[in-house]
Amino acid sequence: MKGRRHVPVKNEAAQVAGFRRSLGLTHLIDVHTHFMPHRVLAKVWAYFESAGPLIGRHWPITYRHEERQRLELLRSFGVRAFTSMLYPHKPGMARWLNDWSAGFAARTPDCLHTATFYAEPSAEADVRRALEQGARVFKCHLQVGDYDPADPALKGVWGLLAEAGVPVVTHCGSGPVAGRFTGPGPMAALLARHPRLPLIVAHLGMPEYEDFLGLAERYERVMLDTTMAFTPFAEAAAPFPRAALPRLAALQDRVLLGTDFPNIPYTYIEALESMREVTGLGDEWLRAVCHDNAARVFGL
Repeated sequence: MKGRRHVPVKNEAAQVAGFRRSLGLTHLIDVHTHFMPHRVLAKVWAYFESAGPLIGRHWPITYRHEERQRLELLRSFGVRAFTSMLYPHKPGMARWLNDWSAGFAARTPDCLHTATFYAEPSAEADVRRALEQGARVFKCHLQVGDYDPADPALKGVWGLLAEAGVPVVTHCGSGPVAGRFTGPGPMAALLARHPRLPLIVAHLGMPEYEDFLGLAERYERVMLDTTMAFTPFAEAAAPFPRAALPRLAALQDRVLLGTDFPNIPYTYIEALESMREVTGLGDEWLRAVCHDNAARVFGL
């Protein structure tokens, strides 16, 4: 019902622990979680809950809590490492977001130090500075940022990230609403120029799943995260094609757990259980996705 928030169940941590035990895992690694400066996150939540133009549908935030409680929740779920995905929507934001994120990582040892960039003249310098600060993963949002990955301002950025081997989680699929530079075409062109770029395609490339599976099959350093995929919320608008499940199974070592916590309109356990129920790919695949692949990628 519109206007109603999905309230997490009281025993959700126990349910997530049961999910982990069923896979023989003591912990999870979530490569797509959001921590941002308070005023930025508040604006993001307001935009989602108002069903803004880039969202296209009602999207209540399940975990609308202050930072400390959100951290405690993730840890209660057994998440041993997570990210602070953040992204600019205009010039001049990236550097101060990166400075905030560096401080957050310093006071939050289980956070994988995350950084971002924007298509602007300072982009290469911003990325170089973030790498020097210790960034281990970057976030690129082509829909919100509304920039072309082929923008000349980013030429040095992609080369730096490819050379450093630092993954960049990129929202490049056209869900939930297509942008001018979303879809597989711009990323295929980018990878043709930088075939060694460690790209993590967010949301499995929703809704162009099969095209992005193709890029992962072609380029050995392309990975995908599961953020929102397979949940009833996502399946209602962009169902994962069941005929493509064997291809997803074959990419077992390059699929990583992502959830979009806390910015999700359902619970964390629902995201996990939906992945099991819809894919039917078995415990070995789930163990790799929920922990082992990210542990290898980030040297945990």
